[in-house]
Amino acid sequence: MRSRGKKPVNSLITWRFMLVCSVVLLVFVTLVSRAAYLQVIEPDKARSESNKRTVRVEKLHVQRGMIFDRHGKELAVSVPVVSVYADPKALHKSLRAKVLKQARKNGEDEHALAENTALLEQRIALYYKNDLRWRELADVLRIEPKKINARLRDDASRRFVYLKRQVTPAVANYIGDLRLPGIHLLDESKRYYPAGEVTAHVLGFTNIDGKGIEGIEKLYENALTGVEGRRTIRKDAQGREVEVLDERERIEPENIQLSIDQRIQAIAYKAVKSAVLTYKATSGSAMVVDVRTGEVLAMVNSPSFNPNNLNDAAPHKRRNRAITDLFEPGSTVKPLAILAGLDYGSIQPDDKIDTYPGWMRIGGTLVTDTRNHGEMTLREILKYSSNMGVTKITQDVPKDYFVGLFQKVGFGSDTGTGMVGESSGLFYPNRRWSDHEIAALSFGYNVAVSTAQMARFYAMLGAGGINRPLTILKQDSIPEGERVFQQQDVEAVVHMMESVFEEGGTANRVKVDGYRAAGKTGTSKKAAAGGYGDEYVGYFTGIAPASNPRLAVVVMINEPGGDIYYGGATAGPVFAEIISNALRILNVAPDKGSVAYVKGIDDDA
Repeated sequence: MRSRGKKPVNSLITWRFMLVCSVVLLVFVTLVSRAAYLQVIEPDKARSESNKRTVRVEKLHVQRGMIFDRHGKELAVSVPVVSVYADPKALHKSLRAKVLKQARKNGEDEHALAENTALLEQRIALYYKNDLRWRELADVLRIEPKKINARLRDDASRRFVYLKRQVTPAVANYIGDLRLPGIHLLDESKRYYPAGEVTAHVLGFTNIDGKGIEGIEKLYENALTGVEGRRTIRKDAQGREVEVLDERERIEPENIQLSIDQRIQAIAYKAVKSAVLTYKATSGSAMVVDVRTGEVLAMVNSPSFNPNNLNDAAPHKRRNRAITDLFEPGSTVKPLAILAGLDYGSIQPDDKIDTYPGWMRIGGTLVTDTRNHGEMTLREILKYSSNMGVTKITQDVPKDYFVGLFQKVGFGSDTGTGMVGESSGLFYPNRRWSDHEIAALSFGYNVAVSTAQMARFYAMLGAGGINRPLTILKQDSIPEGERVFQQQDVEAVVHMMESVFEEGGTANRVKVDGYRAAGKTGTSKKAAAGGYGDEYVGYFTGIAPASNPRLAVVVMINEPGGDIYYGGATAGPVFAEIISNALRILNVAPDKGSVAYVKGIDDDA
């Protein structure tokens, strides 16, 4: 009887032992198989999950490069600012934990509350509403509490949302002291332009993320930005660094030094802005160029804008009109017509041209002067701005040759600055030109140019016939140029242009303090649908000192209001103010004893 009772017990024990061993073996095989699968067949997923928990990438930020004028004065700098952002998911998690903790302190069943989603959310909303720190956050950021609440509470699944970009360090410190859950601070930089609207069109501006949008900021975006450094490390569970996986040095950005002279830039901007307001003009532009190097010392436009605050920066204010806007230059190109005759050999500097009776018909269209000047020297043709004089000169010059000179001096092509948005002008040299079109071309019609292109042309005159591309960057040496005209011919024309300031000249009431200047006035009608309208563009272009040219200055006043619209009256005073002050700033010795100022409004062109 006993032996029969023991056998089942042994069998049961053996069976249980075998079952446990089988289960243990099965678990072991499963684990080994899973480990083999993860590490041999699909190791990338395991590595990825491991890296998510242990690998961190640290960015080594770089500040945007600075922009200086030619003397090292800061024109664009980066200042430290802080952006405020929120983690709505972390905020909701923190509020939930605090509500449950409060319920536990009050003797409530926190587990039951956690399962009652509707009641829990109601408690969280009430807890959030009663915390006055959120109202303080809205006040210091100057954002309506409703907007703050919507960003923080409407979608608890979000991990990142900006509350406000680029706040001051003082505001950031105040927010940090509030110790709000889910609210974080991010160190950034903001672009600041000390000269404001004076250099706005040259420098352009950056967007809120620090990317160049216009001007120099966009043109040299890659050089100014640099490359951020990256440091990839592995951390353990306690956050300690255990391994450096990759390290890339940051590439520091470059600093850009412009050819702009901030002192001359400020003088030019003030003068142009004053003229635009005085004559109720639509806009105005001016450029100052060093004739020896082609460096742009000033480039200004009015109206302008404040790049530090773009709230009032309408698109028409942001346009760099000196390089984008095109106008027919009028009488300012008449020196080119005389140079064409001298260079071709059809006239000599002391020749006289008979303009009697003060008008002529070419191709069915009249060419006229303001009055009959009769026989005139080349100097008098420029002095009185005679359309008849330059027309008769160009009649003795082959058309292709004359049109080709416009190409040689840069009309119809970029000036070389590389500025964003620069226009190459409107000039079609290869078309068939009629006699009247050539005549009109000689006194500044049938071609549309920018202020920058006119500045390049007059810089060529100042350089004795050597044409150089303009540059907005400071040059360490004098760049090579292309000789377009013989030096003696250019010097002869430059001295002829001094007559513009003499008694009876088109700018006889414009006096450049202390310096002999060679200039030319220009007044052209603006093209409209079907012909020309009633609006005018006033030009004054010139170089000084005439005895040894150093600067070329071009001034354009667009659509002056009222009865005063001639270039000598509207742009002439601006030219005189800019060039006389600029030469003194550059310590150029005066070459004239008399000093006078601008008077009168009857200057003609």
